[in-house]
Amino acid sequence: MASPGQIEQEKAARRAAIRNEYWRTATNPHLHLRGESVGAFDTGLARFQAMTVNHYEHFKPTGRTFRIGMFTVVIPIVGYAWLLKKERDEREHQYRTGQVAYKDRNFKFI
Repeated sequence: MASPGQIEQEKAARRAAIRNEYWRTATNPHLHLRGESVGAFDTGLARFQAMTVNHYEHFKPTGRTFRIGMFTVVIPIVGYAWLLKKERDEREHQYRTGQVAYKDRNFKFI
């Protein structure tokens, strides 16, 4: 197992290699003439992008993911729709039974 000092040295070496590659491509005048992009290839960024693209191929539904989906998506939408329906039905009942005068209604024909 590598010691913390070795890990830091390896990280510094990788950063230096990426920095040198960037400066080598950024200062190459022939790449700018051909319209190629300037930048170093970062393997860590490439792995991260590949992981995010392939995330759904490796998704396994479990009880935990089901609960997360239910409590963050389904239940709030259904609850909000139920509250809207209840409030509208109560207001409609008040209008139809004459408890609210026509002039006092929020939405009316002029």
